[in-house]
Amino acid sequence: MTELYHWFDLIGIAVFAISGTIVAYEKKMDGFGVVVLATVTAIGGGTVRDVILDVPVFWLHDQSYFFAILAAVLITSRLINKQKSIPYYTLQIADAFGLAFFAVMGTQKALLAGMPEMTAIIMGVITACFGGLIRDVLAREIPMLLKGELYAITCIAGGIVYTLSVYFSFVTELAMVLAMLMTLFLRFSAIKWKITLHVFKYPD
Repeated sequence: MTELYHWFDLIGIAVFAISGTIVAYEKKMDGFGVVVLATVTAIGGGTVRDVILDVPVFWLHDQSYFFAILAAVLITSRLINKQKSIPYYTLQIADAFGLAFFAVMGTQKALLAGMPEMTAIIMGVITACFGGLIRDVLAREIPMLLKGELYAITCIAGGIVYTLSVYFSFVTELAMVLAMLMTLFLRFSAIKWKITLHVFKYPD
């Protein structure tokens, strides 16, 4: 089971590294900038989570995370150079899958650390969103977390589905899949139909 969780973590790391690489391409960064942006996107949220939970930071003693990041950077860079352009929605798709994986993995890790359900859901949001937040700040963009279609809300929904599934004794793998699908469904729906949480009324 631990090995399965590790593979889920690696997939989430790779997906977020892809989104970081795409942003670096759009900002015309050099090779070092690409690696830095991909890395902070991939491990930023999990690092903040582990520091808050006061547990060992997940990547300190496991080099496989960096191998996953480098592989994602190399493959994505090669594909971009070959295609000479990327569809505008590619970043949104990569980011959505990253949210789905990390919202669940962050919630799960917090529950395993003995945190109450609400705290675990917040840890899931931090895990999923803070890497992208750091990425966008470094790229001098308004973070996706703070604008546009539903973002953190989708992670909250995924965390709620996971904690409820655990509460009702669902098989762990099923709970993870259901929570990830909920996160993806809400995020893609928000992108497609421009669903936002309006607070202020702005002139057109």
